[in-house]
Amino acid sequence: MILEILGLLFFSYLSWSIIFGRYSRRGWYFADRWESHRRYGPIWAIVTPRDVYVNVADPEAIHDIFQRRTDFIRPSHLYKVLEVYGPCISTASWTDWPRHRKVLATPFNETWDGAAEGQITSVAKDTRTLSLNVLAATGFRKSFPFQSANDHPVAQEPHSTPRKEDADSPVASAGYRDALQTVLDNCIFLMVLGRKWLALPFAPQSWRQIAKAADDFQRYMVRMLDEETKALNYGQAGSGGLMTSFVRAMDLKQKADAEGGTAASGSPPKGLTVDEIFGNIFVINFAGHDTTANTLAFGLLLLAAYPEVQDWVAEELQGLTDEEIKNHYADLFPRLRRCRAILLETLRLFPPIQSLPKRTSSEPQCLQVGGRTIVVPNDVGVHPSLLTMHINAQYWSEAMAWKPSRWITVAEASERVITPARSSFLPWSDGPQNCPGNKFSQVEFVAIMAILLRAHRIDAIANPGESFRETQARVLATTQDVDMQLLLRMKDADRVRMVVRRVA
Repeated sequence: MILEILGLLFFSYLSWSIIFGRYSRRGWYFADRWESHRRYGPIWAIVTPRDVYVNVADPEAIHDIFQRRTDFIRPSHLYKVLEVYGPCISTASWTDWPRHRKVLATPFNETWDGAAEGQITSVAKDTRTLSLNVLAATGFRKSFPFQSANDHPVAQEPHSTPRKEDADSPVASAGYRDALQTVLDNCIFLMVLGRKWLALPFAPQSWRQIAKAADDFQRYMVRMLDEETKALNYGQAGSGGLMTSFVRAMDLKQKADAEGGTAASGSPPKGLTVDEIFGNIFVINFAGHDTTANTLAFGLLLLAAYPEVQDWVAEELQGLTDEEIKNHYADLFPRLRRCRAILLETLRLFPPIQSLPKRTSSEPQCLQVGGRTIVVPNDVGVHPSLLTMHINAQYWSEAMAWKPSRWITVAEASERVITPARSSFLPWSDGPQNCPGNKFSQVEFVAIMAILLRAHRIDAIANPGESFRETQARVLATTQDVDMQLLLRMKDADRVRMVVRRVA
């Protein structure tokens, strides 16, 4: 009898340890995929002494959650670490969010000026450089020549303190890029410790360099804002990028404050404060840079693993020149369906965020799940399982296979991109608070694919004695070896060496 009791206790402890270990690991969604929902159903909860986390993988319930933004609230407090330079759209309350969105949505247009041109030699580093160049060019009108990781064999001082040069001068532009690159490469340090701790005299030199880069980047933001303000005050057009929208938002805020503010009148706040502008510049660079860079890294390795997909994409690029792509990109973008399919299929299997946290309000909320009414208690975490929906066999045939062609269908002798079933594909979230960079990220990725695959192919370099199938298996295994910091990323993408060869 005692042995039976001890046996039950042991196996209960073992089961608890396995379950606790499974769900306590950051980014457990990718390793779990659909397994927990297969075992427990479309809605189940993790209950801890501190909180309750309800996981949902029902399309109608997920759609309901995203639409009812006052019932299922975005937990802004979880994003407070992003306020490195000030409040931003990621930390705004649902009532304040539209004010930020209105300013940020305008500059994300279909502009392309060739900032992505160049060969990619080191996936992890070069995709980050490429993404940074495109974002700087299209959002802030700062263009930089592409420099591969191979162009920097020796470590350099990451940045220099801003001088009095014009913000558009080569020296100032290079300083802006280098300071921002250092900030983005070390953003977790900045979010967790903050600039003051990193700058302490007894802190390691590498920490103080990060703090210096963070301070320098703020000086560059101040300078860009000042110069944009002067340009608009003199009746000039301004840069036409994000800074133009920020200056107009700052002017609107200052006018509202001068007229007695909006609080007394009861009308919603208008414009943005300077701190909010700096906070949004950082979060746009962080979100737009890392998400695109990581998705590019996954996409390039997958293309190297499946060369036939590269040929398939190149078919729709026949007859185009690089100049046509750069100068007439707004007209070409809707026609580059296969390039877009690469992005969509990569995001389906490797979404930067696999579950998007929400939280019930101060009142219990009802959800319809599979014909049943589920009452979710107040102040409880509710997590739509995005990755689970992306690989749900009910909506996706061969769900675990990377098949960009699934996104293309032929209608009336022309190809078009399919529209997935509602709530089965959510890489940019959904509902009123979806990602403001949705269209921009597609434009950016598609442009890079078009420039790259029009006249080039990407090959993975085989190890000595390695067959193509063995190389392919190694590349695919690299894409599955991931971790979750702030976003999903490969642990070591550079285990796969790649070469870009010209074919036309």
